[in-house]
Amino acid sequence: MDKLFSIGFWSAVARFILRNRAVILIVIAAITVFFAMQWKHMRFTYTEANLLPDDHQVNLEYDKFLAEFGEEGNLIVLGVKDSTLFTPAVFTAWNKLTKDLGASDEVELSLGIGDLQKLEKRTDSAGFQLVPFIQDTVFDQKGLDGYQFELLNQLPFYEGLVYSPNKLSVRTAIYLKKDIVNTAVRKDFIVLFLIPHIEAFEKETGVKVHTSGMPYIRTLNSQNIIDEIGMFIGAALLVTSLIFFFFFRSFRATIISMITVIIGVMWAFGILGLLHYEITVLTALIPPLIIVIGIPNCIFLINKYQQEIKQHGNQAKSLQRVISKVGNATLMTNVTTASGFATFILTNSQLLKEFGIVASINIIAIFLLSLFIIPIVYSYMAVPKYKHLKHLNKKWIGGFVNWMERMVKGNRIAIYITAVVLLCVSIIGIFNIKISGSLIEDMPKGADFYRDIKFFETEYEGIMPLEILIDTKRQKGVMKLATLKRMDELQTYLEEVPELSKPLSVVELVKYSKQAYYNNNPEYYQLPNSQERTFLLSYAKNSAKSTNLLSSYVDSTGQYARITTFMKDTKTDRFDRIEEDLRSKIDKIFPPDRYDVTITGKALVFQKGTKYLVTNLAISLSLAILLIALFMAWMFRSLRMILISLIPNLLPLLITAGLMGILGVPIKPSTILVFSIAFGISVDDTIHFLAKYRQELIANNWKIKKSVYAALRETGVSMFYTSIVLFFGFSVFTISSFGGTVALGALVSATLLFAMLANLLLLPSLLLSLERSIANKETFKKPALSILPENEDEEE
Repeated sequence: MDKLFSIGFWSAVARFILRNRAVILIVIAAITVFFAMQWKHMRFTYTEANLLPDDHQVNLEYDKFLAEFGEEGNLIVLGVKDSTLFTPAVFTAWNKLTKDLGASDEVELSLGIGDLQKLEKRTDSAGFQLVPFIQDTVFDQKGLDGYQFELLNQLPFYEGLVYSPNKLSVRTAIYLKKDIVNTAVRKDFIVLFLIPHIEAFEKETGVKVHTSGMPYIRTLNSQNIIDEIGMFIGAALLVTSLIFFFFFRSFRATIISMITVIIGVMWAFGILGLLHYEITVLTALIPPLIIVIGIPNCIFLINKYQQEIKQHGNQAKSLQRVISKVGNATLMTNVTTASGFATFILTNSQLLKEFGIVASINIIAIFLLSLFIIPIVYSYMAVPKYKHLKHLNKKWIGGFVNWMERMVKGNRIAIYITAVVLLCVSIIGIFNIKISGSLIEDMPKGADFYRDIKFFETEYEGIMPLEILIDTKRQKGVMKLATLKRMDELQTYLEEVPELSKPLSVVELVKYSKQAYYNNNPEYYQLPNSQERTFLLSYAKNSAKSTNLLSSYVDSTGQYARITTFMKDTKTDRFDRIEEDLRSKIDKIFPPDRYDVTITGKALVFQKGTKYLVTNLAISLSLAILLIALFMAWMFRSLRMILISLIPNLLPLLITAGLMGILGVPIKPSTILVFSIAFGISVDDTIHFLAKYRQELIANNWKIKKSVYAALRETGVSMFYTSIVLFFGFSVFTISSFGGTVALGALVSATLLFAMLANLLLLPSLLLSLERSIANKETFKKPALSILPENEDEEE
């Protein structure tokens, strides 16, 4: 009954498609136009990928920090390490650059040497006043030498802020307005205003400017993503079309397939726009992914059509059979591939959810496009000539199939030994896998902005903001001397951690107040003692109101303070150790009953996000395996068949995980996708093989050996074709400048190659070795779903 329903359903589908050819093409054209109109809603990401759920404790703490102090990632820094900076011509140009940038509407504040203020004791009242550090407008060498000496030797307040701890480089800080940091305005300011001004300065003076800071890094990084989308699509189309043409030797078949996948790509962009999702590092991979996954659909359909034409030459009958017979199998394989991606929807990470939703929708969409477009376009064309069918008789393909058959017949023990050795090596590799929570690891190593990140890491000991939020639980509690001393003790500890830069907080301002009170003698750059406390802190508070120096580090009520430090690019295990030691130190310095202290900042959020993703990887992969095991159970109604079908699909995943450990490729947001994607795609081959095998069993009266070899000969060619397309298709990602995308492409390609060999060698070997235990009809019950027709042989 099930079989009749399945055949009847697909025959009805075939009749519907072929009788309504023009209408279907018009509908596809209309949908394509609609999706093209949605492109205007596509947005490129202006924030870092937040991998954690909104209600995660780390996110809630970060939101609390932002509520008190606003966006932290609004700082752009320009650094110069050049002995000619303090010469009149260069210094004047540097000063002008800072002033020009500071005058821009998008800039809240610029802090360069020319903007520096000195704190001085007022003579008319109890307080301090700010006076300009540089008072000249025209510079001579003697004056500049004096300024340089005073800055580097008498103003410790600016160490780590304006000049580097080693006193060899100087930087200008540009603080963007917080409301534009996560908008397109930021990109326009950086690309159209900031970069041209810096280039003009470099051309005029010959001095190299290093630029960094989160807004700058994010802008250039997202620009790289945009640039690569077009490159990926072009490369994927080129590679797949060349392979396609090599297999079919037909321009007609190649062009039809390319048009089909190009429409699929247009739909993919349209769906991104329709759902108002941002284009991130992950969603940028979907359009080329659609090309790579769509081409195998075209191979199955065109291959079947040409076989039918070769067999009986009747075009109408051939097209009817293409839809009714290949349609079911390709639907099943596309559903399993889509389910591999759809498991990401069940994670709590918004980034992965969006990727899973768009990818799974588009995989089903490209299946429907292939099923409609290819038979309809061929129905309007002449019957293929003999030259278009010659590829069906290729001798080298026959040689490959014969080799597989010989291996399965005579070398099963060698196949098992190889599988076990690979498994053992992989397990050793798996124990060496590291987790990476680095924000910059995947960034293009050859890009100027990456080299600039490394410059600031070396000179200023960090680039990623790490924030410590101190809640004193009472108003004006921050400016109590006891609190300031505790903060100073913590900052001294932070300075000793090699991965962290010199911290900045209100403590520096209070120390500077004491230095100013004692006529700017740098020896007095320290916290006041108990005798000085009363008058010095009142001086500091009075001056803070007039100079607005406190607002960045203390909230308006005086209850909350922040300590800001910057972190080097740090490995996850070392980061965990730093965090553990830091929390232990905080608990010692700040009694929990009197202070609430939280560690937050972008560095911490991203590290925690990566760890959260690893947990989700295990969940999404387990779900994918469970989903496909249930699918196999529904299809074949046999527990043994479920186990036999999962072995050749799980082994390649373990081999890939082992390779990651051996080659030192860490688990990170980009490589985490490899397993679910590869599993969803590789299981397609298993479905094809087992469906054909079952059909052969019935035809050969349950003779297992004969059925295995027949299935191997029938499905081996198509499995080889599609695996080669997928292997080279995913290899396209290795041309990326992003390390993570390169790793993703290489690892998925390798996994699919292993999966093909496992399905063509290990799976038939297992079926033959377990012949006795699956040799009766009860063990291999009638499937719930007839994937392949049972009344005639068919090659997929």
